[in-house]
Amino acid sequence: MDWKALTEKISNLLEADFVLKNHTSLGGGCINQACRIDGLVINKQVKKNNGAQPLSLFIKFNQQDRLDMFEAEEAGLHELKQAGAIYIPQVFGCGISGQQSFILLENLQLSGAQSDSSKQLGQQLAKMHQHTSQQFGWSRNNTIGSTEQINKQSGHWLDFWVEHRLGFQLELVKQNGATNSLYIKGQSLIKELEFFFQGYQPAPSLLHGDLWSGNVGYLQAGQPVLFDPAVYYGDREADIAMTELFGGFPVDFYTAYNQEWPLDKGYKQRKSLYNLYHILNHYNLFGGGYAGQAENMIDQLLKSV
Repeated sequence: MDWKALTEKISNLLEADFVLKNHTSLGGGCINQACRIDGLVINKQVKKNNGAQPLSLFIKFNQQDRLDMFEAEEAGLHELKQAGAIYIPQVFGCGISGQQSFILLENLQLSGAQSDSSKQLGQQLAKMHQHTSQQFGWSRNNTIGSTEQINKQSGHWLDFWVEHRLGFQLELVKQNGATNSLYIKGQSLIKELEFFFQGYQPAPSLLHGDLWSGNVGYLQAGQPVLFDPAVYYGDREADIAMTELFGGFPVDFYTAYNQEWPLDKGYKQRKSLYNLYHILNHYNLFGGGYAGQAENMIDQLLKSV
């Protein structure tokens, strides 16, 4: 990384002079590289008075051709922030420096959850889901992991889910060499999807879209924070289902959410359907045993029809 060139890019985004003091690589990501950047920011209007302030930033990098991924993430963070329901990190912008694209955000001092943090998260997520749109989808495509996520808007949830979520992932599965049985069973499930939505018509709620525990944090006072979104407007059950996919959230989270906005009784049956999208995507990203897991999920869903 050309840190001098990147510092100039950061200064432009901040509309102030940024003086880089230190950069520290951060682990944990499987799609992007990340760093914490520490320095001084000098407002050009008070530069003559030596008005320098310390500033810590968080920056994610990827290949140059992934700028659109970061631009979609920036737009998604703005969309979530506009709902005014839960803390969303400030994003300063995106750009290209040398051979890499990047997104620049505030660096949050995260801590562990406090005694009421899970309750607060449940309440605030329910309020965010109450921020709705006229149609399912979103104004632009984005990514789920590094996989393209199509958000072409639709007035009918089931049509949207079939074409742009489940059907899209199944076509990728076919291209990526999974067993024919997985693809065939997936198509059989698509033909039966109306069974799972009898008497249920979801609202187009604002969704985080990739809501597992790794994309939730807590500020030092315990305030919940959401980041790394894959935003679109869809059935709120899709967000709640993913919270149960990799170990689940604390019981207080689900209790508080349901007190704020109770889930439909059919959620327990549909959650596996919604999580199938993510398991298929994990196969398409990482391969391995996710194909077998997806096929088992489809088998169980078809048995309930």
